[in-house]
Amino acid sequence: MTLLFKLLSRFPLWLLHGLGWALGWIVFAVSASYRQRLLANAALAGYSFAQVRAAVGQAGCMSAELPRLWLGAPVALRWQGADCLERALQTGRGIVFLTPHLGCFEVTGQAIAQRFGAQMGPLTVLYRPARKPLLAKLMQGARERVGLNFVPTNLSGVRLMIKALRQGHAVGLLPDQVPPQGMGQWAPFFGRDAYTMTLGARLAQQTGATVLLAWGERLSWGRGYTLHFREMNAALSGELDAAVLQINQAMEGLIRECPQQYLWAYARYKQPRGET
Repeated sequence: MTLLFKLLSRFPLWLLHGLGWALGWIVFAVSASYRQRLLANAALAGYSFAQVRAAVGQAGCMSAELPRLWLGAPVALRWQGADCLERALQTGRGIVFLTPHLGCFEVTGQAIAQRFGAQMGPLTVLYRPARKPLLAKLMQGARERVGLNFVPTNLSGVRLMIKALRQGHAVGLLPDQVPPQGMGQWAPFFGRDAYTMTLGARLAQQTGATVLLAWGERLSWGRGYTLHFREMNAALSGELDAAVLQINQAMEGLIRECPQQYLWAYARYKQPRGET
């Protein structure tokens, strides 16, 4: 697999995205459960299939671009809203970056670390290791780069994120990812209760860190990515329930900016293990 990834990393981005687009439609065609979940989740948010059909190919692009992002040459980047990041850095407090399963979330952390690492220190990112040992080893090696520190979704990882924020550094996480049992609560997401991560809200409340929204838009024909940054519409509530709802609503807002690049087939409403 490593050799395959190294070979694919040499491909131009437009070719990888083309291959990924085809892969996305193949999976959509052959997997009934995948197809039904994508259609149901999009409908819940008020979208017809015609409005989000591009998301089928975009899901494949997300997988196909990884060899280039992990092992290949740098990709073209555009920045939109980076001034809010500059303002956050001037406060001297930590920063919590929140990114949904939208566009290319892999490139967002890389770009932040590369451009702002000297000012804010390493970016600590929460991630869930791959289940297959070979892929997990490949991911770990490919993601180990200057300015990025990946920590697992467990108490050890949470402690490291709190430590980083108290040192004035930044952390990143996907708050629309279903958390492990005991690390979330039920909150509305596109009108339906979903088991929702409380970590983003808790980190900000405990450390006084600034919360910023971020996502990487995948540009057509392999032209690279546009990185979007936003401030929260209002200060995060001191009440956990209200803060979690605020974050869910903020994620919904980002997704509605570009529903064609959201991972609609993600099992957002699944029952976390151990919950009844």
